[in-house]
Amino acid sequence: MQSNLKPVVAILGRPNVGKSTLFNRLTKTRDALVADVAGVTRDVNVGTGKVGHAAYLVADTGGIDSAAKGNLNARVSQQALAMVRECDALLLLVDAKEGLNSEDEYIARAIRKTGLPVYLVVNKVDGSDPDLVSTEFTQLGLNRPIPISALSGNGVAELVQHVTGDWSPPSDYAPESGDDRIRVAIVGRPNVGKSTLVNRMLGEERMITADLPGTTHDSIATDFERRSQRFTLIDTAGLRRRGRVTDVVEKFSAVKALQAIDLAAVVIVVLDATEAVTDQDAHLLGLVLESGRSVVVAVNKWDGLGSDKRDQIKRELDRKLRFIDYAARVFISALHGTGVGVLFDDVQQAWRSSQITARTNAVTEILNRAVSKHPPPMVRGRRVKLRYAHFGGRNPPTIVIHGNQTQALPDSYRRYLANYFRDVFKLVGTPVRIEFKQGNNPYAHKRNSLTPRQTRSRRRLLKHVKRK
Repeated sequence: MQSNLKPVVAILGRPNVGKSTLFNRLTKTRDALVADVAGVTRDVNVGTGKVGHAAYLVADTGGIDSAAKGNLNARVSQQALAMVRECDALLLLVDAKEGLNSEDEYIARAIRKTGLPVYLVVNKVDGSDPDLVSTEFTQLGLNRPIPISALSGNGVAELVQHVTGDWSPPSDYAPESGDDRIRVAIVGRPNVGKSTLVNRMLGEERMITADLPGTTHDSIATDFERRSQRFTLIDTAGLRRRGRVTDVVEKFSAVKALQAIDLAAVVIVVLDATEAVTDQDAHLLGLVLESGRSVVVAVNKWDGLGSDKRDQIKRELDRKLRFIDYAARVFISALHGTGVGVLFDDVQQAWRSSQITARTNAVTEILNRAVSKHPPPMVRGRRVKLRYAHFGGRNPPTIVIHGNQTQALPDSYRRYLANYFRDVFKLVGTPVRIEFKQGNNPYAHKRNSLTPRQTRSRRRLLKHVKRK
């Protein structure tokens, strides 16, 4: 799997076989609701896989019920089967405790026709012989069953290795040698003016625009050059709350938008100034922050607002977006072009910030100043020692710090160091990742060999203790 886009792994199965539990296990989240009741999951849930070495997305689907007709369960089943065409691998999850039934056979026949790699996963094997309970499912005619327990995690790592063995590991975007093109993704809620902004930045009507949400369904990339700087603009579909996403195409628009964020060097998050800053806006910024990409916040439809309304919007931005206060904010009108030139400048500044590097001695000196100003906390009566630091990557800038007891440092101190490095390097629009490396004690599991004299002394001491 050598594609630049993250491959998508879909979890399929009948209701209540543990699909959401496996999704939470693979993404290391609790995003999917889990209950011992069939049919809890009705919508497609997409997250980033965090188990194994590879980069991939995980899609949790609703339970497939072949007998459901003309009701909500029927629509859930249809959407679950329709989405597999956009995936790269399928996990058919079955229940070891309930055994094989006609629903499993129906799903196996349906997905076998896709021609995609299908992995038969036998869940809930706790307390049973995995090989014995898996034998029954060989009748489905798929690959060799893989026994796991999604609840306890047993076998999950082996499953991921089996599926993603030849897939590419996650890697931060970096331009190829000699390529200074800046890849920019435009993201935001539906109908905030993303396509209008892309047209304004390109200087031509390249994207279809309408005063309706959901006009754009796919992520569309366009190359152009401005003032000797080459860009690639990626217009993405609007991301709404999952509860409001009903169309199968729109569900995959969200997947493609997340993939576009991973491919970009800079992400422009477009907000609508005529509406309040919503929780979905903050959630979207959180996704960009988690991806590590540089970010610029563009507040669109700024023209026509009174001074009181503008002051209110700025106060709300300060309050709700405090967690990403390093990002530049540009107040624009995509329709009339106001502020778009400034937006280009901020994008280039954010990109330059994401590409910085420095020598190890300079980074270590900055670390020493940060530690002197605010020492690490005590751990079991001992001070954490941070010895030296160096750059470990770009986009985002990654600082690798070596020391002892680093695993005991609180997240607040990690954030302090990230902010300190950002201030010293004068970085704008890009997060700073801090990674800690702890040296292993080479003598931790070794015992000193006793000399003959020490051996005799030990024996005398043991005899004395026994007599006591």
